[in-house]
Amino acid sequence: MANKYLYPQNSATRQVVDLSGMWKFAFDFESEGDVKGYKNGIPDGILLPVPASFADFFTEKLYKEYTGDFWYETEFYADIAWADRDVDIRFYAAAHVAEVYFNGEKVAYHHGGFLPFTINVNKQLKYGVPNRIVVKLNNELSHTTLPCGEYKVLKNGRKLTAPYFDFFNYSGLIRPVKLVITPKNSIVDITLNHRTESKTAYTDYTVETVGAGNVNVEVYDEKHKKVAAVSGNNGTVEIKNAHLWQPLNAYLYTFEFTLSDNGVIYDKYSLEVGVRTVKVVGNRILINETPVYFKGFGKHEDSAVCGRGYNLPFIKRDFELMKWIGANSFRTSHYPYSEEIYQLADREGFLIIDELPAVGMLVSTRNAVDAATAAKIKPFFEEEIVQTVTLKNHINTLEECVQRDKNHASVVAWSLLNEPDTTGSEKAIPYFKALFDKCAELDVQKRPRSFAHIIASQPDKCLCTHLTDFVMLNRYYGWYLLGGYELEDGFARLDEELTKWDKTGKPVMFTEYGTDTLPGLTRLPAIQWTENYQEEYLEGYHKIFDKHDCIMGEQIWNFADFQTTEGIIRVDGNKKGIFTRERNPKHVAFGLKKRWDKLPVNYKGNK
Repeated sequence: MANKYLYPQNSATRQVVDLSGMWKFAFDFESEGDVKGYKNGIPDGILLPVPASFADFFTEKLYKEYTGDFWYETEFYADIAWADRDVDIRFYAAAHVAEVYFNGEKVAYHHGGFLPFTINVNKQLKYGVPNRIVVKLNNELSHTTLPCGEYKVLKNGRKLTAPYFDFFNYSGLIRPVKLVITPKNSIVDITLNHRTESKTAYTDYTVETVGAGNVNVEVYDEKHKKVAAVSGNNGTVEIKNAHLWQPLNAYLYTFEFTLSDNGVIYDKYSLEVGVRTVKVVGNRILINETPVYFKGFGKHEDSAVCGRGYNLPFIKRDFELMKWIGANSFRTSHYPYSEEIYQLADREGFLIIDELPAVGMLVSTRNAVDAATAAKIKPFFEEEIVQTVTLKNHINTLEECVQRDKNHASVVAWSLLNEPDTTGSEKAIPYFKALFDKCAELDVQKRPRSFAHIIASQPDKCLCTHLTDFVMLNRYYGWYLLGGYELEDGFARLDEELTKWDKTGKPVMFTEYGTDTLPGLTRLPAIQWTENYQEEYLEGYHKIFDKHDCIMGEQIWNFADFQTTEGIIRVDGNKKGIFTRERNPKHVAFGLKKRWDKLPVNYKGNK
């Protein structure tokens, strides 16, 4: 069976076994693990937690900065009751390239570190003795990996990662690994699409199954009252007097799918479903036919010690802080996040711009500066390998992301790239067109598509804006350029640019703007890095946003401070957070809360 994307759940017909814990781990400095037979077991490993990134566990830089191959290993016993069922291993994310060996046999290869993949191990599974999982991972960056970058070899023979992006290249088994046990006759995929007429909602559904059986669908409201029932592998569910899923006012129906035959139930799977529509009309983004103004952040999955590792307490804390400050949205910059984040966003009514890990498609190891100043650099999309191998990997990742996240009410738009080079070569056009066309083909809900524009991607210079349904702008006038005493000139440049975007007729979303800020640092007059400079900067941007009719959202960079590659423009990471890395508010958070609490969800909705 091909990769299975349904989120694992325990039920009367399904079982999930968590393999999280301390796994055996080994760095492979000399790339000799294959020759030495690590696939059969790591000979001299240390113990490391899974899920987590590995970098911040170590006190030696040799390990924190490690680039190359590395290995994980664990064992488990199989229950004899699984003998007549399907047993899959599900990796929720393995960064970045993974080869999986089960009882010494290679059973999978997966490219991409932020999306799940499953492996059926029925043929290799043993009973009564331990079953061994060994994973070989690699975190080297290149022009064909997502995210993109490079590495160099130091004089001592060690490799040094050189990312084309401004966040730390955390790696490892960053999300859970679980066994998923399902019936031979089972439900393997579900696709939903919604439409509304008056007070009635219609959900078109398609259910993919394996083995015998007929599909029945029952729908329950939040009071557990049955409101609809239909049969068939595909059809339409009709819900009268429907409660629609709204921003910050979520309503979730439970759709129960049952596979059965002659009264014998083979499999059951349930989904919490928010019924809503999304589309772009003119320069407005409509949720349920009503214009919505996006307030929120670019974020990162980033925390101390765990790095990019799965961290439920931080997930919960982040949502509480976003609700407190009056946000209603965020972008999964710069990669798809843990599935539990989308589930909580569904429940809380948050809007998500779901972004692929296509970051670094600008040939620069100092991209924060080069992107802002439009430095002359080698065009990324001129390379033949980018037009072939990278595009193939990019489309594969797009397929996995849409397949995984297609049913989430919270996902209302796709970001297919972050800050790519769209002015250096016309060869960017066919690359982008292939992505945008594929996304439209894959997503039955036809969510709006876009990419995050760097400063060089101006309305009269960008070669690919015409492919977007709405415009995403990352702008740092007043920080990377025209900062400090030139801040007023920075505001003027922003105002002038937005006048040009007004004329495109598209909705414009600010997906990045902000300043690095050290908590507690203030000066009169304000200077860069101070808390009061951050406040003056955001106040100036917001006054300009309010002037321009096309602006339909403001997502600040960043929600919280996060770790980056070390360098002379970063002091222990990027400090653009409205909250610290520990999730404490900077002073600007209180003023931002006042603004966002006052802005209605349909701000600018009526022209």
